[in-house]
Amino acid sequence: MKINVLILVAVVVGLTLAASAGTISGQVSGVAGPSVVYVDAIAGKAFPAPTQHPVIDQKGLKFEPHVTAVQAGTTVDFLNSDSVAHNVFWASIAGNKKLGHNLGTWPKGQTMSHKFDAAGVEALSCNVHPEMSAYIVVASTSYFTTSAHTGTD
Repeated sequence: MKINVLILVAVVVGLTLAASAGTISGQVSGVAGPSVVYVDAIAGKAFPAPTQHPVIDQKGLKFEPHVTAVQAGTTVDFLNSDSVAHNVFWASIAGNKKLGHNLGTWPKGQTMSHKFDAAGVEALSCNVHPEMSAYIVVASTSYFTTSAHTGTD
């Protein structure tokens, strides 16, 4: 009988702790495309950089995906799948012009990489094709996601 009571108490305590872990919910409004939702910081917690490199492709004279979210410390690979040369640059990171960068221009099939260490939003452009644009959102934590194109997911 005492064992059953102890098991019941352990289950109730476990469920109570799980329920108090918290939930984040909300709705993105006012946008017509993908959105990034992220936890900005968690005091006293460090997040090791991921080892996988996300790829932003240049094909059809567009950056794909148009919006990419990564954790600070992530290396992003920029692939050129078009038959024309492309360039990738950003003027600043989170408004800091000293963190702007230009990867140069390269032909089809080649990849250039860059490690994004500073949190913030980077607007990507191509000097060769000024109509091309994309965004990288660099979060300080590993808690982020990109919504679907509707902005309501």
